[in-house]
Amino acid sequence: MSRFTYDVIDEGIDEVIDPQAASEVFNVWQRHHTKPMSDPQDFAAHDEAAWRDGVKTGLPTLFGIGAWGVVVGVAMIKSGLTLPQALGMTLLVFAGTAQLASLPLIAANAPVWVVFATALVVNLRFVIFSALLAPHFGSLPWYKRLGLGFVSGDISVALYLQRYPDPAPAPGKLSYLKGLLYPNWAAWEIGSLIGVFLGNVVPTEWGLGFAGTLAIICVLVPMVNSRPALWGVLVAGVVSVLAADLPYKLGLLAGVVVGMLTAMAIEETGDKLAEKRKLKENKGKAGHV
Repeated sequence: MSRFTYDVIDEGIDEVIDPQAASEVFNVWQRHHTKPMSDPQDFAAHDEAAWRDGVKTGLPTLFGIGAWGVVVGVAMIKSGLTLPQALGMTLLVFAGTAQLASLPLIAANAPVWVVFATALVVNLRFVIFSALLAPHFGSLPWYKRLGLGFVSGDISVALYLQRYPDPAPAPGKLSYLKGLLYPNWAAWEIGSLIGVFLGNVVPTEWGLGFAGTLAIICVLVPMVNSRPALWGVLVAGVVSVLAADLPYKLGLLAGVVVGMLTAMAIEETGDKLAEKRKLKENKGKAGHV
């Protein structure tokens, strides 16, 4: 096409369409159609309603989390940690199971690498949680993902995935997750600090470890609201008990993995059966027409 032809076309367009109006229309179209929902700026935008929804969803779990924090705080003092050491561990480590697993090693003056390796193995379940959350927030900058990872907890992640099982972009997902994570982290820190300061006055005979376990069970029971979730919890419990003698609490990790796979398999099987049933009903209706 010649330069003359381009000039003729440009002149014809200018006569039919106002260039300023066309530019405005294009800008509107570009904002709505060319900017993906997964853009980091979209996720970073605060959604007050989603934030409050997340806080409301996680509110019933905060008492149990705080109680478990008290148990770990007392355990740190009972294990011989000084007050500054216990406070430092409380603020830097947000993982009760890893803390309880590492405290006997610290008290026995085990090598630092053994303590870190034990905590790492006990917390391997968070690798699973990270893999589940990665499709939802993979577009965020690394430092924001690192911050979310630091305040993430088992129950908060489970509640989030119940609400947003599909990783497809949706408004308010990040705010909802923060509404779950931040109060959960605060409840843990407050409970743990209370346990640290009360550790020397709480009798060992009180059996706080069992009380903390009961508190966590009370938190988890309301979340078992479907058949796949129920089977997942039952299988996870059985596997954890059978594998309780494995070193470094690997039985806990095995229970989590097998329980999750069981729940996913049952849910997928149920969906397929429901789809087949629906197709059969549709064929039956078509045959009566």
